Amino acid sequence: MARQLRIEYPGAFYHVTSRGNRKEPIFLTDHDREALLEYFKDANKKFDAIVHAYCLMKNHYHLLLHTLRANLSKIMHFINTSYTILFNTRHSRVGHLFQGRFRAILVEADNYAQELSRYIHLNPVRAKIVTRPEAYEWSSYQTYLGAQRSEPWLNTHTVLGYFDRNLIVARKKYAAFVTAALGKEIESPLEKAVSSLILGSNDFVDKIKADFIQKRSEQREVPAIRKLKEKPSIEIIQKFVGQALGAENRLARNIAIFLCHTQTDYALKEISEYFSIGKSSIGNICREMRQKTAQNEFMRSAMDKIANTLFNHDSS
Repeated sequence: MARQLRIEYPGAFYHVTSRGNRKEPIFLTDHDREALLEYFKDANKKFDAIVHAYCLMKNHYHLLLHTLRANLSKIMHFINTSYTILFNTRHSRVGHLFQGRFRAILVEADNYAQELSRYIHLNPVRAKIVTRPEAYEWSSYQTYLGAQRSEPWLNTHTVLGYFDRNLIVARKKYAAFVTAALGKEIESPLEKAVSSLILGSNDFVDKIKADFIQKRSEQREVPAIRKLKEKPSIEIIQKFVGQALGAENRLARNIAIFLCHTQTDYALKEISEYFSIGKSSIGNICREMRQKTAQNEFMRSAMDKIANTLFNHDSS
């Protein structure tokens, strides 16, 4: 399995998600949830890890995490390994609790901390567990409202500070900001992440590319490095696929869409506008193409040859 690229530096912010193996529950009791919060506390003491928002769901959890040191991997290894040992011991289980490695998106906090904290706090509402976020006990939202005592490892002041200098006013404005999204289909800010790795302004993304991507070797186990480097235009991708297949039909279009989404950092909006389709259709097309290539060796070989030529991949 391809490993996700980790970009680590002092002061970095991340949206982190860790999911249960095979989508199974990672919490069986409230004592389990309390235990994970204790590991957040320990990570703060050991690694200077600061949580700005969190939500513990049944089979996964979300964090808006600030690393004062360049140690995201160490933080998450400590939290997930420690919790897995405790969980397996407590419930007489063995084996993996989490589904592979955690997923992390590097975030430009000044531009996206507000949106991400709202996205995290509204998870129980989207899952139809509660109708309002303040009714859910296992997130940081009640602390944001001042209804629950804040812990030293949890920083609510940074996000609230974007709303007002006065804490009471900031809490009211933040509550209005969150509840304004209730009942509305607000696009997840994570959809804007470049290559599912970096969420920020163009200047922020360019700086991260220059500092952490361009100088790194193209390791096969980290395909995101390739995706973040120079890429052909969507038009060129479409034309090349059509020429390679000898026709510009629906299959050629879908392969072009699949390659644009999986091999480049083009945003969903850019791809959907170019091909005149809805953003949700892109995901459906990609799932269809994965199934077809898995079942059809000829198509898989053709797809590999096209990708290798377009994106200069090592064909091995």
